[in-house]
Amino acid sequence: MTGTPDTETAAAGETSRRLYVYNGGFLTNGRVRRILALAGWRVSLGAPGEGDWVGVWGRSPTSPRGEAMAERRSAPVLRVEDALLRSVKLGRDGDAPLGLALDKSGIYFDSSAPSDLETMLAKEALDDTALLDRARHAMARIKRLNLSKYNSFDPALDPPAPGYVLVIDQTEGDASVTHGNAGPGTFREMLAYAQIEHPGLRIVIKGHPETRAGHRPGYFGPEHCDERTQLLTDPVSPWALLEGAVAVYTVTSGMGFEAIIAGHKPRVFGQPFYGGWGLTADENPVPRRERRLTRAQLFAAAMIRYPTWYDPYQDRLCELEEVIDILEAQTRTYRSDRQGFTATGMRLWKRGPLQRVFGAEIPLLFQDDPVKAAALGRPVLAWAGKVTEALEAETAKANLPLLRVEDGFLRSRGLGANLIPPLSLCTDDLGIYYDPQRPSRLERLITASTQLPQDARHRAEALIARLCAAGLSKYNLGGAAPDLPEGHRILVPGQVEDDASIRCGCSAVASNAALLQAARAANPDAVILYKPHPDVEAGLRDGAVPEEVLQKTADAVLHHADPLHLIEACDEVWTMTSLLGFEALLRGKPVTCLGAPFYAGWGLTRDLGDPPARRSARPDITALAHAALIDYPRYFDPVTNLPCPVEVVVDRLENGPLPKPGPMNRTVAKLQGWLAGFAPLWRR
Repeated sequence: MTGTPDTETAAAGETSRRLYVYNGGFLTNGRVRRILALAGWRVSLGAPGEGDWVGVWGRSPTSPRGEAMAERRSAPVLRVEDALLRSVKLGRDGDAPLGLALDKSGIYFDSSAPSDLETMLAKEALDDTALLDRARHAMARIKRLNLSKYNSFDPALDPPAPGYVLVIDQTEGDASVTHGNAGPGTFREMLAYAQIEHPGLRIVIKGHPETRAGHRPGYFGPEHCDERTQLLTDPVSPWALLEGAVAVYTVTSGMGFEAIIAGHKPRVFGQPFYGGWGLTADENPVPRRERRLTRAQLFAAAMIRYPTWYDPYQDRLCELEEVIDILEAQTRTYRSDRQGFTATGMRLWKRGPLQRVFGAEIPLLFQDDPVKAAALGRPVLAWAGKVTEALEAETAKANLPLLRVEDGFLRSRGLGANLIPPLSLCTDDLGIYYDPQRPSRLERLITASTQLPQDARHRAEALIARLCAAGLSKYNLGGAAPDLPEGHRILVPGQVEDDASIRCGCSAVASNAALLQAARAANPDAVILYKPHPDVEAGLRDGAVPEEVLQKTADAVLHHADPLHLIEACDEVWTMTSLLGFEALLRGKPVTCLGAPFYAGWGLTRDLGDPPARRSARPDITALAHAALIDYPRYFDPVTNLPCPVEVVVDRLENGPLPKPGPMNRTVAKLQGWLAGFAPLWRR
């Protein structure tokens, strides 16, 4: 578990300590109260007694109430603050924190006395190889993912042309300024130093997110600008700004800490927690800080050892790496969806789930007419199989993004044809994964996956191992584990024959019957095991194989059998474009493809179809899995109604809870099957 003794106490199930508070936020903010409870603190009202503590929020205007009570009752004080990776949006905009600093001796931004963090930085060895490796990987990942304390900026915005001096503003009267031995004059001094020390360079003053949002003023305004000094209020990525800066000036901003991570040695005019350890140029150093640290040591203490991190999906304390996973998923969704979407080509039963997944920031507008959809002026979401030339033309004419939507590869526990909502969806701005006739975003991700950093590979390896151990696949229907004939077993998974992956990705062999005949012709002495597609078995889609073909080609037809059991029991898989081919690759089985699924053409399969020549990269299965299962889809947790990392969906599929479909789902599904032959509206 992370960090503090209180965390370890709570984890061990010991009695929690009473924490008396005199700030209403401790009572109204359920997330803060829950993190405290998990860390071993029971928020209480009244007067503390022997063994009790007083809780205050950092150095907020309300903290003197608690401090006075603590002094009267001789009670120790626990200072609580947000951790340095907090949330997607600002706390003042309602976002709950993903972590807290729980400090028994001070608080990290108050330089008047050592905090728990300062003591850790000054006295702990911080030389454990595993800890420092974690720190290095996390630093690189935070930078790569464009994550910061608050994340409502836009990584797509261009920063100023490189070669400027970056001056970081803060909000007026912020406690980190006041208790970092600084004030308004410090900011004026900082700007003057930046202008004097770099006479030939542009000065970019970076405004604070709360100032941009209108919550609190900063120390700088238009009056501080001149012909070479600009005030930047656009929500540009802090990492992009740091990349283009030749020097960084700060008072106590957390962005100064990020500047250190980015490789700068910032000029510091206040006394922030990261000043005084040899990683900054300090105008006003803290005399007691004499130790020299590496970036990894500073980060390990400030981000791994000191905070108490929280997982809202499992309602438990967690590690920094898991918080990065969480913030990656939530930030990716926010940045994609904050402009809102017009949705088109979405069947009626899908609209509710799509609204939950894509409409959390701005509700979706549903409009199937291409002209009217483009006229709404929003990016357009379209179910991939419903994209028409007219829609492509109208969105191109209006210069609007068109994102094709499809189910992800860890979809649900149950069939989409039975109206089970998906836990994952893919959006593709280039094409769609099942159509090899044009490039897709997934192809780009697979090509790039050959350069995955080691931490990303470890994550993908852990995911593959967990999927295999838990027996998870796209639909997770389970099924029988029948006795199988002896011999060299070849599994042939059936497909829905009008499926878009067959229409787009198959030529010579484009039916289940033809697939079986090809497998038998190439393997006359093998044991051919045919597994019909669940939608076909349920009578919801086309793809039944004539009995006379089955008798000549298949040694066994395995109705309602567990497909993953069959993969494990077979020696190889022959398929057109079935996802079972990908699932077989994850489990180390040889796969022969007679079509061009997304996983073909990369050197991992035997290809008898015609995969695109542009698939020239040679990823291993770990890299392919990272692209297909982590980078490409977005995941949605039906329990918290939040975007989530893939690991949360794996846990829901493995352990629950998952919403169960009611009788109406089955009734409508049967009606859908009856109407399938009559109404193209009901076909995807």
